[in-house]
Amino acid sequence: MKTKFVILTAAAGMMIISSCAGKKDLENCQLENKQLTENVQTLREDLAAKNSRVTSLEDQLREQKRVAASLQRSLDKSLANTNQNNISIEKLVDQINESNQYIRHLVEVKSKSDSLNMVLTNNLTRSLSKEELKEVDVQVLKGVVYISLADNMLYKSGSYEINDRAAETLSKIAKIIKDYKDYDVLIEGNTDDVPIKRENIRNNWDLSCLRASSVVQALQNDYGVDPKRLTAGGRGEYNPLQPNTTELGKQRNRRTQIIITPKLDQFMDLIDKAPEKD
Repeated sequence: MKTKFVILTAAAGMMIISSCAGKKDLENCQLENKQLTENVQTLREDLAAKNSRVTSLEDQLREQKRVAASLQRSLDKSLANTNQNNISIEKLVDQINESNQYIRHLVEVKSKSDSLNMVLTNNLTRSLSKEELKEVDVQVLKGVVYISLADNMLYKSGSYEINDRAAETLSKIAKIIKDYKDYDVLIEGNTDDVPIKRENIRNNWDLSCLRASSVVQALQNDYGVDPKRLTAGGRGEYNPLQPNTTELGKQRNRRTQIIITPKLDQFMDLIDKAPEKD
């Protein structure tokens, strides 16, 4: 009986011990499960954050691609405009070069004309005496040679008839004109503002034209100048050098000018020889 009691007591102790061990394992399992649950939740939250980050990065990538495409279109357009501008600049440079070449040509033509005019002027002034130079003024203005002769040297007073004193001077001028065959000659009469009215002379217009005509005919008939090169014209009192308020001014205005110019058609031929455009 005692032995049976001992066995029952031992069995009860084992059950108590076994019951205590099971409860502790359960608590441990519950704690581990809780931790695992918390870890899973943390991982889910972390995954959601990472997915959100990926979505944001994808949006940024799409925006960057859109911006890059826009920049590329702008760059292509800019390059196209640059190429067009380069073409326009090249054309402008070509036009400037052509203009400069044309200007150089005109300068050469003018220089050649000026050189010939200076030679003509020098030859003329050398041929005139000191006394003649007092009444003959020779100038080159804008490529044209002007020989101005005082009326009292050329004509009888109040007349358009050439006097004897003018013969020697006109002969020297005629020689120069004949030496330069490529020049045209305009004879231009000028008067002061004092009215004149004589037989066959109605006014200063008539007088200036008649005086110019007298010089033209003298150059043709007496000195052999080709009449095809000659032109006679009068400007009356309307081209004064000085005011007609003094006797000296009136004297300066009463003059006949022999104007020697390159023939217009030959001058235009020189201009036409400018470089041709491609």
